[in-house]
Amino acid sequence: MRKIDLSNFQVATSETAREVNRRIILNLIRANQAISRAELARKTGLQRSTVSLIAEQLIAEKWIAEGMVGYSPRGRKPRYLRLNVDRVGVVGINIRPTWTTIALADLNANFQAQETVRTPATPEIFVEEACKRINTLRQSHPQIAYEGIGVCLPGRVDFRSQSLVFAPNLGWKNVDLRGPLEAGTGLPVVLENAANACALSEMWFGQRENTRDLAIVTVSEGIGTGIVVNGQIMNGASGLAGEFGHVTIDEQGPVCKCGNRGCWEVFASNTAAISYYRQITSHRKPMDPALPKPTFDDLLRLAELGDPRASQALDRMAKYLGAGIAMLIAGLEPAAIVIVGEVTRAWSRVGPIITETVARHNPLQRKVQIFPADDALQPRLRGTVALILQKHFGAPAVA
Repeated sequence: MRKIDLSNFQVATSETAREVNRRIILNLIRANQAISRAELARKTGLQRSTVSLIAEQLIAEKWIAEGMVGYSPRGRKPRYLRLNVDRVGVVGINIRPTWTTIALADLNANFQAQETVRTPATPEIFVEEACKRINTLRQSHPQIAYEGIGVCLPGRVDFRSQSLVFAPNLGWKNVDLRGPLEAGTGLPVVLENAANACALSEMWFGQRENTRDLAIVTVSEGIGTGIVVNGQIMNGASGLAGEFGHVTIDEQGPVCKCGNRGCWEVFASNTAAISYYRQITSHRKPMDPALPKPTFDDLLRLAELGDPRASQALDRMAKYLGAGIAMLIAGLEPAAIVIVGEVTRAWSRVGPIITETVARHNPLQRKVQIFPADDALQPRLRGTVALILQKHFGAPAVA
C-alpha cells in the first residue's frame, strides 16, 4: 500500500479522471493496435460518447489514427483505431564511452533512422555535435511530430534536476546536458541511467512487460543495475539507487574508476574480461605494444574459435557476474533478472556458469529465472523511447 504524502500531494479533480481515462484508452489502443470505439467502451466501461470524445482529441493531437473499416452485419461499420506511427516520433540517444548512437523511432520503438558516431571527450563538444545531428535528422523527416529526446547514460542521473551526477567510464561529472540539448533542439529532453532505461525498455517493449518485480543488469564497460519494484523504477532519494556495480566485493581488488577498490564491475564487466585476457596472455608471450588492444568483440570471437585464454576470461567474468547477481537475488528477490550486453551473445557458454554460481551462493533462495536480452534489439536505445512515451502512456502522478 502506498502511503499518501501529506507534505506533497495533489487532490483528485475531474481533470485527473479525464487524464486517467485518456491514458487507459491510449494504452488499450497501443496493446491492441487495431480496436474500435465500441470495443474500447466495452473494455473500459466508459460511455461511448466519452470514448469518442477522447479518441477525437487523440486524433487531433496525432497520437492515433483511424485505420481499416471493420465488418458489421448491420448498422454503421466500425473504424479501427491505431497508434499514429507514421506521424509521431521520438529521438533516442544512447551514450557509451567509445561511441554514441542517435536514432529516430516511432511509437512502437521501431527505428526509422540511426547513426553511430564517436563519443566526444567532453560534454560540451558532445552537446554541440548531438544538436547538429538531431536537427539534421529532423530536417530529413519533416512529416514527423517530435515528442522529445530520450538520453541514456553510463552513469547516475539526479531525477529531480535531470543532471548527470557522475559517469566514471565517461569521465563526466556534475554536468547539465538537458538544458543545452533543449536549447539547441527546441525539444524536451529526459535523461536516465542506462540500466534504468533498459528496465523501462523491458517493461514497455520486452517479453516481461507484465512483470512487476524485475532486475536489469547491464554489462558493458562497467556494470549497472535497474531495479523495478511493484511496477516502478526504484530511484532512491535523488535517483542514485541501484549502483550495485560499485559495491565492493573485494577490498584488495583493483582500483575502480569510481575511486573504490574491488567493485563488482572491475571483475565482471567487459573491461575486466579484456584486462584479465591481456594479463594471462602476456604471461605466456609479451604483447606487442604497437598492436591495437583487443576489444570485447575480439574476445567473444576468439572464444568462439576455441582460444583457451579467451574462454578462460569469459568463464571468470561469468562467475563474477553470478556472484553479483546472487547478491541482488538475496537482497531484492526479483521475479526475474535480465542481463543486457554483448556478453549475451555467448550465452550458451556464460549462462550455465552464471546459473550454477547463483545457485551455489543462494542455496536457500527460490530459483529466480535469469534471461539474456536480445542485444540485436538495442534495449538501451529502446529505453530512451520509453523515457518519452511513459510521460503520455504511464499512469499520471497522484498523491
